[in-house]
Amino acid sequence: MAGGNLRDEHERDGGIEVDNASDLQIYRRDPSNSPLTRTLSSFTYTGSDSPRLNIVEIGSGTGIVGIAAAATLGANVTLTDLPNVIENLKLNANANAQAVARFGGEVHVAPLRWGEAGDVEDLGGDVDLVLASDVVYHEHLYDSLLKTLRLMLLGKEGKRVFLMAHLKRWKKESIFFKKARKVFDVDVVHCDDPKEGSRIGVVVYRFFPERSSRKMYLTNVYN
Repeated sequence: MAGGNLRDEHERDGGIEVDNASDLQIYRRDPSNSPLTRTLSSFTYTGSDSPRLNIVEIGSGTGIVGIAAAATLGANVTLTDLPNVIENLKLNANANAQAVARFGGEVHVAPLRWGEAGDVEDLGGDVDLVLASDVVYHEHLYDSLLKTLRLMLLGKEGKRVFLMAHLKRWKKESIFFKKARKVFDVDVVHCDDPKEGSRIGVVVYRFFPERSSRKMYLTNVYN
């Protein structure tokens, strides 16, 4: 998709990325009524010298969700995707840089191949929250995606969690969630009403490490 500003992307796109961005907008307008409050409140900082929330979005695509997070939360966001997607991500990040900066946010771009430990290490360890939207689709990528999530979430200090917006399309997706629940606690943060012609709406899931998974990390994460 060609570069554009955040408002235009939001108005044009009717997909999951905008639904996820809309939840962020609700949080900004009225945190007390936002489905994201329970998670984001864990990262709330106070004081003028407080650090910004550090977010990594995986499988960013156009980058609309991460850009919206940077503007809405005044956060430091890194958009990631395959190396061949990076130039388009940079284009969209630059197109929205001034709008994001007005709200105290900042957007960066970095390559991230799922399952590659070196790519995760290159991102650095200063991450509070991991975001994704519509990333569970190709079955052959389930294990790679879960390995990346293990690398990013397990064995880390603090309250790092993963928020993912997902629209169920195929029965095979249950395989991903079955595997994920062996490593993470997975709960539903929010579920949108179904759109016309659909039986289910977009669901926002929260993944966070089980206590036993911290021990598994040391021996299993690189297998």
